[in-house]
Amino acid sequence: MEKKKELKDLNLLDRFLFAEAVEDPEILQDMLEIILGRDVVLKHLPQTEKEGRRAAWSRQIRMDVWAMDEDEAIYDTEVQKKNTYNLPRRTRLYNGLIDSKLLESGDIEYNRMNDVYIIMIMPFDLFGLGLYRYTFRMACQEVPGLELDDGATRIFLNTRGTDPAGVSEELIALLRYFEDTSKEMAEHSSSGKILKMQKKIEQIRSSEEIGVKYMNAYEERLLELQEAREEGLKEGREDGLREGLEKGLQEGQKKASKAMAAELKKLGRPPEEISKVTKLSLKEIEAL
Repeated sequence: MEKKKELKDLNLLDRFLFAEAVEDPEILQDMLEIILGRDVVLKHLPQTEKEGRRAAWSRQIRMDVWAMDEDEAIYDTEVQKKNTYNLPRRTRLYNGLIDSKLLESGDIEYNRMNDVYIIMIMPFDLFGLGLYRYTFRMACQEVPGLELDDGATRIFLNTRGTDPAGVSEELIALLRYFEDTSKEMAEHSSSGKILKMQKKIEQIRSSEEIGVKYMNAYEERLLELQEAREEGLKEGREDGLREGLEKGLQEGQKKASKAMAAELKKLGRPPEEISKVTKLSLKEIEAL
């Protein structure tokens, strides 16, 4: 686990600060508008740390921020500081779990399924082409420009892009602000929306209540890691004991088989018969 930061030093790429900021629907709405380049009007309050699971026994995920707009499009917005080298397939899982809850059991009116946007914001270039934004939709390989139009969109945002082609200056400023969430960066952006975010960030950083919440969240995380470590050590000890017992039993069985083979050999029994009874090889019997 990385060294603990003070609340005042957190950036929007840190999940805690991101979740606190976007609990204000206006802030999330502004972010989505800058990312998508169009108006977004949210229908419900954003939900942070929303659990996604198809069934009690299936894989659980926790979405950073879940929201729905007035057109009932769904947005799952995530911050990801480390490249885990599985993000394309992970976003596929997120999309599938969201889709699995869009229709009631037995409902086959698939055109009622909501549009879904999975948005990942990262301080690294997942595809190595220098872009700030990579947008993926299903398309036909045989017919250029023919999209499947299934309502699923996945967007990967790179805060360290170098090629501004196809994106607004405001989006570039927002991505830089995610990595350096400071008053200076907000003012440098000259974006009213980013300046509004900065006011919210300043309120969060100065809040004693949120400071306590951050400390508690950090301590809970430490406790979870400690419990996981202790459980791992316990399992390791149990596995070691089990392996030791198995090895001891195997060695004991081997010694017993050799003792039996030696007695049978003294009685003049043929090696093939001794091998069949004791499960020893002919070479092991000859060596006795």
